[in-house]
Amino acid sequence: MRSRSSRSPRTTTIVVGLVVAIVAGVWLGGHPSWIPSGLRGTFSDQSSSPKIVDEVLSELSKEYYRPVDTTALINKGLEAAVASLNDPYSHYFDPSDYKSFQNEDNPHLSGIGVDVLPNARGLEVIDVFPGSPAAHAGLGHGDLIIAVSGTPLANKSADVASGLIRGRAGTKVTLTIVSSGHRRLVTITRANIVVPVAAGRIVDYHGKKIGYLQFTSFTQGSGDELRQQVEKVLHQGAQGLILDLRENGGGLLNEAINVASIFIPDGTIVSTRGRDQPSQVYVAQNNAIAPTIPMVVLVDRDTASSAEIVTGALKDRGRATVVGTHTYGKGVFQELMPLSNGGALDITVGEYFTPNGQNLGGAGVVQGRTVTEGVGIAPNVYAVDNPRSPTDEALIVAERTVAAKIK
Repeated sequence: MRSRSSRSPRTTTIVVGLVVAIVAGVWLGGHPSWIPSGLRGTFSDQSSSPKIVDEVLSELSKEYYRPVDTTALINKGLEAAVASLNDPYSHYFDPSDYKSFQNEDNPHLSGIGVDVLPNARGLEVIDVFPGSPAAHAGLGHGDLIIAVSGTPLANKSADVASGLIRGRAGTKVTLTIVSSGHRRLVTITRANIVVPVAAGRIVDYHGKKIGYLQFTSFTQGSGDELRQQVEKVLHQGAQGLILDLRENGGGLLNEAINVASIFIPDGTIVSTRGRDQPSQVYVAQNNAIAPTIPMVVLVDRDTASSAEIVTGALKDRGRATVVGTHTYGKGVFQELMPLSNGGALDITVGEYFTPNGQNLGGAGVVQGRTVTEGVGIAPNVYAVDNPRSPTDEALIVAERTVAAKIK
């Protein structure tokens, strides 16, 4: 027998969402110190009495027909409030999520062997390391991870979502995967994954020696690792260089400056501006290799963030020819703001600009719609790899392009 007051699941979701949003808005209005000044005006109405906060929470606690966890209600409301910005890079971490985020660099935690980019529904797999647990489980490029052990990843930051996947080596994690429109569950045993951030080798192109440098992530110390590889291939007689930043999702800004400084001797690398952030200009740190060495930077649609900063600097400063496709287009940066409840805000606070003043896109809300990919960086030479072909067509174009510059 169905009660007259029963609702469809969709209607119930909408009603619960409205209650959460209302309570969060009311609660934040009475506690504006919990949120940064950039968001405070959205929630705080000085003409309203803070007593309404306690009144609403008190009535819900006493009168709602089921027990109410007001802390969980507030956390859901904060999450919904930040999600309403329609900015894929801004998130609210509840205390549990923030703890996971802080533990992500724990050396005792391991993973499954994938590179990912944020997606509105979760994490998009852009690379699977050969021989890794993910490879053995059949994960591939383009797969979408939408839940971890039953926890949905929608509206969670890439850091938190990745933290849920990581864990001690030998433990299992169950992922909900969407592949070619089909959903499946995959249980994977975590393992210690060691993947070099930078690798270099000599490629012979019609008698000309080219140093091929693959760089996967802008993590702490990665710029020094890449410099070692550059020096290695130059010592081996490289006459030109290819810096492969395909599927490089970025990372630390200071490492982007370090990497660009390997190839650019002086001047501007990138500048930043924000509404409540002072404008800053980041310049090369000297000790660059000879600027006469021909160079190509190889990119694709998954080249993002710090990888785009390096690409933009190399292109704008005339140091390298860009080969590949348009890059991802993440021209914004975030700031982490711990909160007094043990959670944190990770919100977009500014934009990046290349030396020529170009912003790469991804600034959040534009005329009411979400920008998940910006304009990115346009290549000088268009080239795309066919994943079904055993030949790396884009790399061949890069080799031909840099070889033509070698005298």
